[in-house]
Amino acid sequence: MEADHSVFILLTNTGTLFTKLIQGYTKAPYNHASIAFDRELKELYSFGRKNPSNPLNGGFVREDLRTGTFSKYPDTTCVIYELHVSEREVEKMRRVLHVFIRSRQKYLYNMLGVIGIALKEPVEFSNSYFCSQFVAEILDRSGIKLWNKLPALVTPDDFRQSDRLELIYQGKLREYAPGQ
Repeated sequence: MEADHSVFILLTNTGTLFTKLIQGYTKAPYNHASIAFDRELKELYSFGRKNPSNPLNGGFVREDLRTGTFSKYPDTTCVIYELHVSEREVEKMRRVLHVFIRSRQKYLYNMLGVIGIALKEPVEFSNSYFCSQFVAEILDRSGIKLWNKLPALVTPDDFRQSDRLELIYQGKLREYAPGQ
């Protein structure tokens, strides 16, 4: 495989009540995962809040650092990882992603799946994902196997543990400057 392309995994902690509850259980520093197809994070996708002001309305989202949920939480901390992939793998990921984009209205946030992680039992529903499950699903369906577990059991912290991911930034999300 010729790894001449990259995708980027963004792990964040906004410090909201929901993330503090998750962090209290996981003890992990980051509890939200997103995937980007560019270093600038302009093409960034995940499962999360559809409306930054309403934490209960979740689903498939294209995230925007300047106007979305992250803009409401300026002290968001993050790590950004680069995953070197082939052109063919990027094409596969984009095809899988296009299915999500085309049918974005029918996808829901898999809150029970988050509980399933705590129980170490995958809870999967058609058209329902949580953030790290979604990112793992995109990779898995594209033939990229980072772990020997179902996407429904992948946590944001699992990305931190993968030796295939290269750390490129750690700090405040608002201070990230690609290329520096």
